[in-house]
Amino acid sequence: MAVDIRKDMDVRYELLARSIVEIENKLKLLPEGRIQVREKTGKAYYYLIKEGKTIYLSMNDLETINGLLQKQYLYTVLKTNKKELSAIEKMSKLYPSTLAEDVFDQLSEGRKSHIKPINVYDDAYAQKWMEVPYKRKPFKKDMPEFYTTKGERVRSKSEIIIADRLRANGIPYRYECPLKVGKKIIHPDFTILRMSDRKILYHEHCGKMDDPKYIDDMLTRGKDYSLEDILLGDRLFYTFESDTTPLDVAMLDMLIKRHYR
Repeated sequence: MAVDIRKDMDVRYELLARSIVEIENKLKLLPEGRIQVREKTGKAYYYLIKEGKTIYLSMNDLETINGLLQKQYLYTVLKTNKKELSAIEKMSKLYPSTLAEDVFDQLSEGRKSHIKPINVYDDAYAQKWMEVPYKRKPFKKDMPEFYTTKGERVRSKSEIIIADRLRANGIPYRYECPLKVGKKIIHPDFTILRMSDRKILYHEHCGKMDDPKYIDDMLTRGKDYSLEDILLGDRLFYTFESDTTPLDVAMLDMLIKRHYR
C-alpha cells in the first residue's frame, strides 16, 4: 500500500490545530505572571515573576506553583505545536500532487501494456503473493470434500465460512501453506497477508475442542509458533468450535475488521 503522506499531514494538521485551541483556552484559566525555578544543593526554589517583581513562593503557595509550572509547560507545547503546524503548511505547498506510485496509473492502456511498473500496487501485490506456488498438505482419500466459493478444497464447513469471509473482505490468504518452525514443517490453516502493513499473519481454526488429544496438539503448535516469534494477538489468531458450540462468525468478522485489514 502506498503511504498516503498528504492524508497523514492533513490528519496531523487537524490534530495540532485542535490542540492549539485547547491549550490557549487552558492558559486563560492559569495564574498571571511566570515562574522561575532555582535549584541549589538538590533543592528547588520557586519564584513568581510579575510586574517586574520577584516573589518567593513557599509550599503554602503550592497551587500557584503548580499552575505556573503548568502554564510554562503549556506555553512550550503551544510554541512547538505552532512551529510544526507552520512546517506542515509549507510542506503541503511543496509536496507534489503526483507521486511515483501514481505515474503508472496515469498512463494510457497502450503504454501500460509495454511497461513494467517499479511500484507494485495493492491488488497486483496481493495477486502476486497469492499466486506464489507452494506444496499443500495432502488430503486423505477417505476424507469428505468441502469447497469454497472459489473452488478451493478445505477440510470443514467452518473453513469454508472462514475462507469465504476472508475473500469477501478482500483479505489475501493461502490455505495450509507450509511454514518452518524450528525443525518442523507445519501447515497453518490460513496464512494471511495484511495489506495495511504487508505483515504476514496466521489464523488457526480449532474445530475439535471436544477432543483432548487435539487440544494437546494445538497447544504444542502454539509453542511451535512462539519459536518463530509468532505470538497470539500479534501475528497469530484463533477461532474455536466444538460439537455443541459452532464457529462464532461474529468473532471471525471482528478479527477480520480489527486485525486483518
